[in-house]
Amino acid sequence: MPRLSLGLSLGGVLAAVCASIAFAMSAVGGSPLPHRDDLTPEDRARVAAVTAPPEDFRKPQPFEAMAGGAATSTASVTENSFSHPSANLKGEERADFFVGNGLFKKVWVSSPASTQASDGLGPLFNARSCQRCHLKDGRGHPPAGPDDLATSMFLRVSVPPRTEADRQALETKAMLRIPEPTYGGQLQDFAVPGLPAEGRMVVTYEEVPVELYGGETVTLRKPTYSFVDLGYGPMADDAMFSPRVAPPMIGMGLLEAIHPGDILANADPDDIDGDGITGKPSMVRDANNGDLVVGRFGWKASNPTVRAQSAGAFAGDIGISNPGSPDPFGDCTDRQPACRAMPTGVQERLGDTEAPDPVLDLVVFYSKNLAVPVRRDVDDPQVLRGKEIFHATGCAACHRPSYVTSRDAANPEHRFQLIWPYTDVLLHDMGEGLADHRPVGDATGTEWRTAPLWGIGLTETVNGHTFFLHDGRARSLLEAILWHGGEAQAARDAVVAMEADRRADLIRFLESL
Repeated sequence: MPRLSLGLSLGGVLAAVCASIAFAMSAVGGSPLPHRDDLTPEDRARVAAVTAPPEDFRKPQPFEAMAGGAATSTASVTENSFSHPSANLKGEERADFFVGNGLFKKVWVSSPASTQASDGLGPLFNARSCQRCHLKDGRGHPPAGPDDLATSMFLRVSVPPRTEADRQALETKAMLRIPEPTYGGQLQDFAVPGLPAEGRMVVTYEEVPVELYGGETVTLRKPTYSFVDLGYGPMADDAMFSPRVAPPMIGMGLLEAIHPGDILANADPDDIDGDGITGKPSMVRDANNGDLVVGRFGWKASNPTVRAQSAGAFAGDIGISNPGSPDPFGDCTDRQPACRAMPTGVQERLGDTEAPDPVLDLVVFYSKNLAVPVRRDVDDPQVLRGKEIFHATGCAACHRPSYVTSRDAANPEHRFQLIWPYTDVLLHDMGEGLADHRPVGDATGTEWRTAPLWGIGLTETVNGHTFFLHDGRARSLLEAILWHGGEAQAARDAVVAMEADRRADLIRFLESL
């Protein structure tokens, strides 16, 4: 991959970026963005100016290369490009990051074990460490064949509401989905010794040709999912399931630092502006106080914070209890008594859970500070042409390019940073082709959160593949675009109707992110 030559030390780059942002933002008057209660009227005007859509596509926008603001990693492009710490972390914080990295890679074992503080795995699980799902802190992939393990991909499972209590729980958002009575919230394909696993996911594909302007044909893979070797009896007849690959980890703390007002201001559930885009927020309960807050993480934006996302992954994917999910039996249900009779890894001298604080806190800190890599080739003429096409076809309506994060963000390194994640963090109807027909909270069976695009061009470098979308069905960025439907149908059709060289420009732009 080509490198971006900056001609400056890291400190010089960050100083130049901060000084340039301050200069550019100081020249604008007015007071837009009334929802930004963390900013002065003057700052609101500056933020509005620096995040305004580009007017001149002949050159990059200021600071565009520094996708994560001052936290951006400017390290050389390698397979470790998603594993660097936020560049603006101080000494003690950097130490916490690397301790968190060790815990993220930690391989858990079943109980009881001589390796105290490492036992508690399962009893049912999908992986033995965070790293085994988030390979190199990057993107998971579907199994390559019947003999390939689906370690970085799994099936979410739920059922429709059956009782008035179920309906009330969903309506009040005490729950976002009703677990399948026997198999819980997801299908676990591993178990500790002496216990059967829940089953295995099987993926088959149908080839679907798509004709592009100019005579080119692209073949899409249409997946069908099923499960075999069920270890606890049949699954409910009305079970709904949805495949998910592990998403990249970069920039999560910065996404959490986006002011909620900026997300809500982009929502248009009734399409008042008539542009065909009807994004809506996923509103979920804050585990600390029960308030409704904006969901940001997960393929359907089901979690509001990195901590909530991490706590759920510890419990559901590895079976490790923690302060955010304290059940030591993970996803074992009452219909799996042998599972709930297995020994746990809770040790009173260490705490009430198998991963007590500060374990969860350190993993959360690590996850929040995996740096976004610096952009490549932002001034390349083909990249700039592709960027203009990206905006002209309406892609930027959902994949919103930039924000200035909140001054009140929880972590100082994430505050008041100009970032370029290319997402509006909203739910959108993506059409029948991508539908999983499994509602989760505010997300219907055809709706998905707009996935951030930063770092997407480094997927092959980091993870050795180019599988995209929530289930990895797309084998290229072009295939991912061609699967878009629903609110994105017009943009997708515009790409189909383009001349081949313009499509190549668009893909080249995406590869630069």
